[in-house]
Amino acid sequence: MKKIIALLAAVLMLAVLTAGCGDKKAAAPATPAADKKVVLKVGATPVPHAEILKAIQPLLAKDGIELKIVEFTDYVRPNVALAEKELDANFFQHLPYLQQFAADRKLDLVSLIAVHIEPMGVYSKKIKNLSEVPNGGIIAIPNDPTNGGRALSILAQAGLIKMKDGVGVKGTVKDVTDNPKKLVFKELEAPQLPRSLDDVTLAVINSNYALEAKLNPTKDALFIEKKESPYANILAIRKGDEKRPELVKLAKALTSPDVKKFIEDKYKGAVVPAF
Repeated sequence: MKKIIALLAAVLMLAVLTAGCGDKKAAAPATPAADKKVVLKVGATPVPHAEILKAIQPLLAKDGIELKIVEFTDYVRPNVALAEKELDANFFQHLPYLQQFAADRKLDLVSLIAVHIEPMGVYSKKIKNLSEVPNGGIIAIPNDPTNGGRALSILAQAGLIKMKDGVGVKGTVKDVTDNPKKLVFKELEAPQLPRSLDDVTLAVINSNYALEAKLNPTKDALFIEKKESPYANILAIRKGDEKRPELVKLAKALTSPDVKKFIEDKYKGAVVPAF
């Protein structure tokens, strides 16, 4: 009996030792995957910004970056969300707008890279040519300072008004020095401008909102901003994040030859690469 017990004990001990000395590779604790993806959250307006970002998702995935796109339909929340660290970056605005917004709200936001230009255009459902603008015509323009000033500058380029010398992007309706047709200016939120076309003579519309409304800036605009516009749309980030590796890779992807071709092929002049 003692021999049987001893034999069983020996077998049990051998089994324990065998389990402990098995394949070390199989028994090793799991380690985090070396290729674990970094998640980047970028805020964008739907057209063309989100479309451009979607085009580079596969490229960034190969680099270990999962790009999550958060869509916005206004010009305020994307910067607030970025400042509050709900986003890693945003892509919807030009530099003058970012600088004005950040100064007004005391936010440490900066531009990382310029990507494209969206020429602003003058649209109408009531006339076919600017020579047909009636006296007292109603002109809708964006109500934010930089885009409002930009719209007035375009109307001046079109010969409808004259602006005070030197006002640049800070020009307002009060800076109109010559208004021969006694035009009436209606300042609206930028997303509302395409919908205002039923009620106004003209509307000066940012190309992203024109494209969303199925307006083709190169075909439907009665007058379009010159391509040498300084209003390049940018990738905005928090100050201090300029060297974050994943943001550097995002900036590189957004200014790649593939993106240049995508913009040129898809938008056919309605959106112009800025690199």
